[in-house]
Amino acid sequence: MIFINALASEINLLLIVSLVIVVLGLMLRRFNQPYIIAYILSGVILGPHGLSFVTDIDVAQNLGDIGLIILMFFIGMEISLPDFLKRWKVAFFGTGMQVVFSILLMYLLGSFFGWSLNRMILLGFIISISSSAVVIKLIEDQSNPESKTSRNVISILLTQDILIVPMMIVITILGGEALDVKQVTLQIIGGVLIVLTMIYLIKKQKIKFPFEKVLSEDHELQIFAGLIACFGIALITSLFELSASLGALVSGILINASDSNKWLHDSLHSFRVVLISVFFISVGMLIDLEFLMEHWLAVSLLVLIVYLSNHGINAVSLRLLGNNWKESLLGGSFLAQIGEFSFVLATIGLQQDIITTYGYQITVIVIAITIFISPFWVLLTQQAIGYSERKK
Repeated sequence: MIFINALASEINLLLIVSLVIVVLGLMLRRFNQPYIIAYILSGVILGPHGLSFVTDIDVAQNLGDIGLIILMFFIGMEISLPDFLKRWKVAFFGTGMQVVFSILLMYLLGSFFGWSLNRMILLGFIISISSSAVVIKLIEDQSNPESKTSRNVISILLTQDILIVPMMIVITILGGEALDVKQVTLQIIGGVLIVLTMIYLIKKQKIKFPFEKVLSEDHELQIFAGLIACFGIALITSLFELSASLGALVSGILINASDSNKWLHDSLHSFRVVLISVFFISVGMLIDLEFLMEHWLAVSLLVLIVYLSNHGINAVSLRLLGNNWKESLLGGSFLAQIGEFSFVLATIGLQQDIITTYGYQITVIVIAITIFISPFWVLLTQQAIGYSERKK
């Protein structure tokens, strides 16, 4: 009886979440807005700071992390290494300028407010990372994934994701905590293996996986083969103390170089939709409406500073790298928000006493709100620059 009651409770929760998403999604669809907004609003409404239908944020965040792994896998499947290498200047210089200018901006603000150098660097790292989850979804919904702007933006996002691990190490050092030699050694070995894998892939161009032909004709086994492909390398990279999402990205890049790309993409699409929606719902649950109302002025100013600075820095970077102003401004709008990996950097900063509990809370809510606002910001930029290209 207890099991039946618990099951009924879970079914009710699933029904309520689905109902709220459908209602909000239909409303937003009338205004041509992406479903990301519906997912985040659902998290705000149903989460612990709303109607409290969901109180265990950890469970939602764990499911969201799985969704993020799925998303990174799909991003990898869209990345051709030869094409990425053609844009290496945009990827590395664009990302480098974003990180450097973000730290300089935080240095200027920190000098005015009396922050420590460690805090300036941490916050510079946090605002320099854009959201792969948001941007890829927006590009799919509102733009042409094959356009020059989209490919440049994706190249920068890929490089940002790779930089997460060294950023985590730097923050740990800034916090004064002694480095775990075993952990760093594992990370270096894992990083070297990934680089060697990418070099091998560049030389081979095309690779074949076992049972590829058989699986391409078996739609049931395709689902499980896809999950193995997605989570297998993700697990391996986590054993090397690297991000599981990074492993999923590498796995997707490998799939892109094989003949399995299309059927894997189709077989996992439903998983992708459900789990990515859970990720955005978990982001919405982090928005504490009471905290937001109490500190609305500080939060509003920080969100505005983030958007103007990130948009400006990325637009100028893309312009310096040979894009015209329209392409640069559009690319800057896609990269203007703060990304999901910045939650991890903020958590490490709190653990290392680089930021206070209040600083952590306001950082988390600013990240969540910039993710929520992102579709509106992109649409506003498109209208301002007269953007007319549509997804093909």
